[in-house]
Amino acid sequence: MTHQAYIITGPTASGKSDFAHILAHHTNGVIINCDSVQIYQGIENISASPFANRPVSDSIDNIPYKLFSILPLTQQISVSDYLALARQEYDLAVSDGKTPIFVGGTGYYINALINGISPMPDISDSSRNRARDMVAQDITNARKLLPPDFSATDPQRVARALEVYFETGHHLSEFQRIPRTGAVIPDAIRILINPPADILRQRISERIPQMLSGGAIDEAKSIIESGWDERRAIGASQLCSHLRGEKNIDDCITDWINKTNQYAKRQRTWFRTQYNPDIEISHTPTEKDVLEIIKK
Repeated sequence: MTHQAYIITGPTASGKSDFAHILAHHTNGVIINCDSVQIYQGIENISASPFANRPVSDSIDNIPYKLFSILPLTQQISVSDYLALARQEYDLAVSDGKTPIFVGGTGYYINALINGISPMPDISDSSRNRARDMVAQDITNARKLLPPDFSATDPQRVARALEVYFETGHHLSEFQRIPRTGAVIPDAIRILINPPADILRQRISERIPQMLSGGAIDEAKSIIESGWDERRAIGASQLCSHLRGEKNIDDCITDWINKTNQYAKRQRTWFRTQYNPDIEISHTPTEKDVLEIIKK
């Protein structure tokens, strides 16, 4: 039995990955990643990948998993690159008579899947590194280089706007006004997993020690060795700081938990203002929720 494509998203630690897996069992589904960190190999614990603490393969419990752990830490990927990969996996799933189920919490990937993207310039490493360094040093001062109507405060989005400006001399908004193309699933069923904040805080506090015991410190060593930008993943920067002797492990864990909670709060704001779900589940999801959605 096949169904229309799904997008399942929600803040970190909301239970969206488990929910997507159960849904895939009931719908002959293929899980397709839309998380910008889980796409990298070798950091499965830090990224909270479904493949944390298990061998990376092309399936879990006979459910196909696509675009997880496919890139080395030394490789960059743009949103347009991701869209091309997502389109390929979507087409393959449909041709095989399966249900494409996109799952992840990266807002700009989700937005691109639904709406496509405006043509963007290629960004050099020098512009990218300059932008990220500036944001890391003083994000408030960095935002002064951007137009007054640029409202984003997320470090990744500020760095993206800066790198475009450094590379071209034009602001991101000028490129965004160009008509978008390349949407993969504009008519997908959109599901938001959005438990209360206190539940998320509890799940985050419980999950991070599990990441550590699963091998996150060894993953951080690989990040340092590869030169991958540790600021791209919460947990990576904290662990790398610990490995360099800049922070003891207790402070590392505390900062990791705090930064993850702050990220979850930013995600919830994005979902509230930028995502229009067909179905919102405001608790930790169960198989009962899946069955009710299928009935609808």
